[in-house]
Amino acid sequence: MAKIVTMGEIMLRLSPEGNKRFVQVDKFDIIWGGGEANVAVSCANYGHDAYFVSKLPTHEIGQAAVNSLRRYGVHTDYIARGGDRVGIYYAETGASMRPSKVLYDRAHSAIAEADPKDFDFDAIMEGAAWFHWSGITPAISDKAAELTKLACQAAKRHGVKVSVDLNFRKKLWTSEKAISIMRPLMEYVDVCIGNEEDAELCLGFKPDADVEGGKTDASGYHKIFEQMAKEFKFEYVISTLRESFSATHNGWKALIYNGKEFYESKRYELNPIIDRVGGGDSFSGGIIHGLLTKATQGEALEFAVAASALKHTINGDYNLVSEAEVESLAGGNASGRVQR
Repeated sequence: MAKIVTMGEIMLRLSPEGNKRFVQVDKFDIIWGGGEANVAVSCANYGHDAYFVSKLPTHEIGQAAVNSLRRYGVHTDYIARGGDRVGIYYAETGASMRPSKVLYDRAHSAIAEADPKDFDFDAIMEGAAWFHWSGITPAISDKAAELTKLACQAAKRHGVKVSVDLNFRKKLWTSEKAISIMRPLMEYVDVCIGNEEDAELCLGFKPDADVEGGKTDASGYHKIFEQMAKEFKFEYVISTLRESFSATHNGWKALIYNGKEFYESKRYELNPIIDRVGGGDSFSGGIIHGLLTKATQGEALEFAVAASALKHTINGDYNLVSEAEVESLAGGNASGRVQR
């Protein structure tokens, strides 16, 4: 299997039990997660040598974050130690017509204040097959944006395939700032992953699709995919297509374009959703594995969509499924019958 590198922030997630509200509880469940850390865990579960790059404090909470990655087989050799804070976020799980809610407490975290001297990106990218990052990382600070650029440049020097999940977060930056930072970074990207909102707010592209109305006709994305591939010379443009009927009932499929052909995956009915946090990251982990190991883009996409569908049934940020479990669902075994 391949050496896969991801870089970003791992955070301490504090969540009320079940579907309780923040104001109801006097204790929180501790869950570890964060965009690129979630992708690394997925890749490790599929048998790859997954490495997560970040910076964490030397104190016990920083060590707990490192341990959570090690527990699931992610290599932590490239995590720098130092700084004062582990980023925190609070996640309240919605139900029916009440949406889930996220509150951030992540300012001045160790990775947000990290310096280039904390990392030897040439050593990190040596022998790697893939480097993945998301739009969350350059959004957390100007320093993190500079680290992202340096990592991408090192990846290109070493012939490493680079993927991005655009992942716009309005609580971290404005669309104008995102476009000013993200568009120049696209020159290093081979595989672009993002939904309709991300493409508009990060890159200034807008598909012809009524997502709020639950209409995600993939044909509305064809023109924008072609424009993005042409402008940024992406090898693949990929989007998940989520139909949001309620907090606990979504439709789920995806679309991929390789510069010549479009492929639309089969659609999954996600009902009930147990935890949708990390759903997009589980898709990214699945598409990385799929593009590295499958013969066609269609097979790669079906693996990624199935992997992400399964993630929606699992509490926490990490997608704790094996390659065999994903293959079973992708192959049509969706009955949920007990495996004896």
